[in-house]
Amino acid sequence: RLRRARLHVEKAIKEKKIFAVQGPYPVIRRLMRARGWVERKLARNGRHPKQQPGDQKKQQLEKKASGSGDEHREAVLSPPGGTQPSLGTTEPLHHPWPHNKESKWEREDEDKKEDKEQCNEDSDDIHDLMSFLVQDQVPNFLWTIRLSNIDQELLPRIEVVNRFPRLYALCTKEGLCQSLQNLPWFEQVDLNTFFPRCYRLGITDEQEAFIEDFRLTAARSLLKLALKKVGDKPVGTEKPKKSDKVTGVLSHPALSTAGPHFPLYPPLVEEALEVCEQHLGVLGHQDIDRNTPSPCRTCIAWDRFLQEYYRVAHEGTGLALSGEQRERCQDVLQRLEEQLPQLGIEGNLNVWILKPSAKSRGRGIVCATRLEEVLQLAQSYTDPAAQVCEWVVQKYVERPLTIFDTKFDIRQWFVVTDWKPLTVWFYRDCYLRFCSRPFSLCHLEPARHLCNVSIQKRYKTAQPDPRVPPDKIWSNKQFQTHLARLGRADAWQQVMVPGMKAAILNALRCTRDQVGSRKGSFELFGADFLIGEDFQPWLLEINSCPTMSPSSAVTRQLCANVQRDTLRLVLDRKDNPTCSIGAFELLYKEAAVSSCLTVGLKLMVTGCSLKK
Repeated sequence: RLRRARLHVEKAIKEKKIFAVQGPYPVIRRLMRARGWVERKLARNGRHPKQQPGDQKKQQLEKKASGSGDEHREAVLSPPGGTQPSLGTTEPLHHPWPHNKESKWEREDEDKKEDKEQCNEDSDDIHDLMSFLVQDQVPNFLWTIRLSNIDQELLPRIEVVNRFPRLYALCTKEGLCQSLQNLPWFEQVDLNTFFPRCYRLGITDEQEAFIEDFRLTAARSLLKLALKKVGDKPVGTEKPKKSDKVTGVLSHPALSTAGPHFPLYPPLVEEALEVCEQHLGVLGHQDIDRNTPSPCRTCIAWDRFLQEYYRVAHEGTGLALSGEQRERCQDVLQRLEEQLPQLGIEGNLNVWILKPSAKSRGRGIVCATRLEEVLQLAQSYTDPAAQVCEWVVQKYVERPLTIFDTKFDIRQWFVVTDWKPLTVWFYRDCYLRFCSRPFSLCHLEPARHLCNVSIQKRYKTAQPDPRVPPDKIWSNKQFQTHLARLGRADAWQQVMVPGMKAAILNALRCTRDQVGSRKGSFELFGADFLIGEDFQPWLLEINSCPTMSPSSAVTRQLCANVQRDTLRLVLDRKDNPTCSIGAFELLYKEAAVSSCLTVGLKLMVTGCSLKK
């Protein structure tokens, strides 16, 4: 056995086939071994790889979960010789601060799973022996879950690495929000056509912009509600059930002292119309020479207006609307729809979603329907000296496409193999993640609104509809079959896929100059999309190092496939450009720009005076 191991190792060293895996990636390990590669097993968390599972668990529980993408554990690659509050309730959620750590049971569950995988892998004596024989070799290929823990002297010597450094601008909620604001500098594309409006609450100017946006959205919503209560149903309306009240995240009973039968402020509809007319003027650049504050901020008493709006939207208070006002409401909303690409996703309850800037798997995410809730959260946990905003707030898509009255989102993979020139590969297969309870804006608990697997697994006993799969996962092929039954078989290839491709490419173009580019590196990303009622995809976030732990039969197959095809793309294609790369297709490859050679050129500019 020793002789056979030595022969295999000598061949692997000669052919540069030494690899290392950091994290629970049994598929990658199995595929690399099948290719004839030899693994150099890494020290985990600074200890020997053969430490006992109990010790591993104890140390892992002391670690804090990573804040980018789907990362959930840490490990260390040393050179040779070196060594949230529970969301499972229908009651309002109080004080969901992002500083709360993951629940103990969730971390222990992940640790047990990873320890079991590692123990199973370590039981193969021949691979342990070969790993010992290559312990002094620099890996030629590294698949890691965290780049920051890799020895910085060793890292440049590794030829192929599956991570890029400095992904903050792309893979955190704050970074993506900031990066996409710069989109007009790179592409003539309206950000509001694929990314719900988003603001960083730690930035004063953006907080003020959010306040104005919230108020304007409330005014538009009031016009929709006014029309709805007299029988019209314009784009973006939904009426709460009489027996339900919209439950936000924080309770403010003192803010609405009047009951639903208390008379409303008489000019309420007129004020909403005035605000929307002023906003149309701003959208038409009629205020371009104005030196005073925006009229949308000063034209009405906003505190009073919002309290009256809450009564109409959340308590069912009726509105009196004259025939003239009805016509004006219809006209104003029609003109706004021509100017605002996101009017169709707004609904009429003005729901916003607050997200911790650098957390993943749905941790700390809450919904809010009142401006006071959002501002209280921001003011309580904003450090002026901090470099990173604690929270971002984003417009919630109130009119998503649902399946069997259940909300879902899409996890879409793509790979970047180079940033300069930008080279992107799109994976044709993806999967849908369902919520556990029927979609309703009258109840804002996570079971209805957050599609993350780590959130929905807390509601295993909840089944919204017998047609929804028990594991809450569909493949894109199952989704296409469903669309065909609806008579919209064309929507996937003609609307959703092109929209997802365009959104991914726009995000990458905005962030490419801020991401660390390293030749030989690549990265598999997971983009999350929500689909609107009109089948348009809306980008929610982009995750680095997306989870490959299967949560269903669908993801077990798809995750294995995408890992297999990623290895084909980054390893096989280097030697054989025509080899099979599975379900990957080239999304974009930037044309190479020839560098300007300045050596030997005379760059001096000479001139002469002009004589009159």
